[in-house]
Amino acid sequence: MSDSPLSPLPPLSLLESRVLGVLVEKERTVPDTYPLSLNALTAGCNQKTSRNPVIEATEAQVLAALDTLRRHSLVIESSGSRTMRYSHNVKRVFGLPSQSVALLAMLALRGPQTAAELRANCERLERFADASSVEGFLDEMAARPQGPLVRLLPRQPGAREARWAHLLGGAPDEQSQAGEARVAAAGVEPATGGTWVAGSAPMAASAGAASVEARLSRLEREVAELREMLAALEKGR
Repeated sequence: MSDSPLSPLPPLSLLESRVLGVLVEKERTVPDTYPLSLNALTAGCNQKTSRNPVIEATEAQVLAALDTLRRHSLVIESSGSRTMRYSHNVKRVFGLPSQSVALLAMLALRGPQTAAELRANCERLERFADASSVEGFLDEMAARPQGPLVRLLPRQPGAREARWAHLLGGAPDEQSQAGEARVAAAGVEPATGGTWVAGSAPMAASAGAASVEARLSRLEREVAELREMLAALEKGR
């Protein structure tokens, strides 16, 4: 039986969603140091790799996010030998299988992705047989009677596949899938160089950085597709 939040869950901010994603990720990738200290959790939120957008949050801001998540039973606080530690409660609160928790966390960490991208990016958290199995878990989360947790976005011009987005922060801006409006509304604004800083004034990212990000995103999609092709070839042997 799943736990219920203490009160109806409001849309989470970018930082609150990121905190949950980091807790799920680190539980599976570094179990020896989980539950996480505030310092480790902040470092995970501000990580420069495997994050989109990259953010810069202070420990005080992460602590405020934790307080909100604790009120809704999504985070559990425990006392270690010298410091407080934090763990997530996503599986029980939302009543999700571990595969769905991994997918939801990856969307919170890296933004909208195709099923193939999610399968490749989730490899360290959860193994999926193919993109179809990923879509099965996503479809279940999209059709939850208690309310959807993910949504399939309209396919972008020139894209081969549509991307999925999480709904922890409310409905995504379908007209701007980069999510600038949604992120700004969550109280996290862009800073120079494409980094997003909690509570800062917005500043435009450079065109060069945006171009590099677009190329990287395209390369990630191509790598995910190649992995699927190789897996299919190995099965056919």
